[in-house]
Amino acid sequence: QVQLVESGGGLVQAGGSLRLSCVGSGQAFSTYAMGWFRQAPGKEREFVGAITRSDVSYYAGSVKGRFTISRDNAKNTMFIQMDSLKPEDTAVYYCAATVRQLNLWREDNYDYWGQGTQVTVSS
Repeated sequence: QVQLVESGGGLVQAGGSLRLSCVGSGQAFSTYAMGWFRQAPGKEREFVGAITRSDVSYYAGSVKGRFTISRDNAKNTMFIQMDSLKPEDTAVYYCAATVRQLNLWREDNYDYWGQGTQVTVSS
C-alpha cells in the first residue's frame, strides 16, 4: 500500500513556474513507476507525464519541453517542475503510483492516487 500526498500548487501568472511534490508513504517507493495527471474543469483527467523506477521519463505532447519530472527515492518523493506555464495548464494535478512499468500514459494502469493539488495559471 502506498499513500500519496501532493503539494506545491497555487496561483501563478502565465509564463511563470511551479514545482509540485508528491510524497509517498509506505515501503518500496523506489519500485513504483510514478505518474502525473491533471483534470481541468469540465474535462476528463489526462496524462501529463511519468517516470519509471529506472528514472526514464515520458511526457504528454502538450507539456514536453516545459515540464520536467524527477524523483528522490531516498525521500519517497516525486517532483514535477512546470515552467512557461499557460492558462490552459490550469487544473487539479494528481500523482499516481503503479507497479507496472509500461503504458504509463494509461490512467487505469495506476494502483494508487493522491488527492490532488490545484494549479491556476492566470493570463
